[in-house]
Amino acid sequence: MNSAAMAVSGMRGAYGVMTIHGGIEPALAARPYTMPRAQWPDRLVRVTRYLRTDHTFAQLIRFALVGGSSNMAYVLLFTIMNGTGPLVANVVGSIVSTVIANELHRRLTFHAAGRVGWFAAQWEGGGLALIGLLISTVALAGLESWAPGLGAAGQTGAVIALMAGVGGMRFLALRGFVF
Repeated sequence: MNSAAMAVSGMRGAYGVMTIHGGIEPALAARPYTMPRAQWPDRLVRVTRYLRTDHTFAQLIRFALVGGSSNMAYVLLFTIMNGTGPLVANVVGSIVSTVIANELHRRLTFHAAGRVGWFAAQWEGGGLALIGLLISTVALAGLESWAPGLGAAGQTGAVIALMAGVGGMRFLALRGFVF
């Protein structure tokens, strides 16, 4: 196992402890931090409890998890409906996955089920999704004219940066205005 894999997964020591090797600072890697097995559940409980709070970082983590889940729903629907044609499959997958994401954001990400109704969440969250789609479409359409010599790796990096920016703006708008 390489050092990066050890840093992520950890290694079990001979005495039933979890050894975590730091990959950031070489001096820390020489002295591994060990956590006794009895502390694992306590640490997991504290992390889980934190992720359920309304702290901005906890909401951001839940936002990313909901986004990933709704993207998987989109891919599944697109694959199932691809026999109807890619355009229809794209539209249906986009609408259904957006509705799922908006409801999960309302209930899980922002804990707003008691404050914001289903229709308002769909209308406002769907509007933000549409604005994000328009921004990303215009930016991707202009990418070729703005950076004509960009290779495949550069285009991929630009798309990732663009989607991260749109997602970040959507998170802030949902958090600040919708929920």
